[in-house]
Amino acid sequence: MSLSRTPLSRRRFLATGSTALIAGTVAAPHVARAQKAEFTYKYANNLPDTHPMNIRAREMAEALRTETGGRFDLKIFPTSQLGSDTDTLSQLRSGSVEFFTMSPLILSTLVPNASINGIGYAFPSYDAVWPAMDGELGAWVRQQIAKSGLVAMEKIWDNGYRQTTSSTRPIATPDDFKGFRIRVPVSPLWTSMFKAFDAAPASINLNETYSALQTKIVEGQENPLAVISTTKFYEVQKYCSLTNHMWDGYWFLANRRAWERLPPDLRETVARHINAAGMKERADVAQLNANLQAELSKNGMVFNKPDPEPFRDKLRKAGFYAEWKGRYGDEGWSLLEKACGKLT
Repeated sequence: MSLSRTPLSRRRFLATGSTALIAGTVAAPHVARAQKAEFTYKYANNLPDTHPMNIRAREMAEALRTETGGRFDLKIFPTSQLGSDTDTLSQLRSGSVEFFTMSPLILSTLVPNASINGIGYAFPSYDAVWPAMDGELGAWVRQQIAKSGLVAMEKIWDNGYRQTTSSTRPIATPDDFKGFRIRVPVSPLWTSMFKAFDAAPASINLNETYSALQTKIVEGQENPLAVISTTKFYEVQKYCSLTNHMWDGYWFLANRRAWERLPPDLRETVARHINAAGMKERADVAQLNANLQAELSKNGMVFNKPDPEPFRDKLRKAGFYAEWKGRYGDEGWSLLEKACGKLT
């Protein structure tokens, strides 16, 4: 069975969101089957059930059941149901969870070189992102991931360009970051970058971020617009600065032992459907981001778009690029600059 190629409209996205969550539980991602599955694998992620990632994952799971004749059953656990990112990564490594999608920047706590795509103000646009991540840079990162006992699927899913939100002030220049209490994911690269801006970053898992913003533990956070919308951060944040300070994605990761338990024919089928769903999710995120600024404005967010060049200069003068070039090594850094231009 081929996957649906129908684009995910904003109306469908919002309609799905209104019906998927009932009394805090997520609608079952699978249907009853007469035949017991030969392989039942768990797939966890940290995004709301309404995010394009989970919408496409449900389509993928259904297509896999159909094409494999019920041999392979993928159970989906969104919204950090199985624990925080760090908890779920541990479960993935142990094999109690077979699949997990996570940001390369958070994965860098295990695979340091995985975070290279998130270097601040590196990729000017998607025209640079996809050739790099589908090409030499992505292949290099997958090789680094393989050394950790995990398998990364070929196509990285899109999270998007990250924007900065705040309850206190817009971010218009690098000076606006000075002393700014900002939530960042648990990742050395994020902490390093915002310290270079003289901000006060606090590492907090995504599932705890709304509460941290609501209680003013932090003033702001940074995420793509699709995440800002689906997590309803607009309820506790007033300003959204389109800083585009880094591009972020999601590697679809498998526990190597679980992956190799699948017969070769099933591995090919599962990988093909995961990669195809990832390509559709990329298109979904692009479409949503084109419309979500207007939607978030209706919910009270105030937008501004700062010039990126002063931020890039600040990072260069603070030694940020030189430090991370040393961490990643010449091979990785040369592949990055081949894709996005000279940084140091």
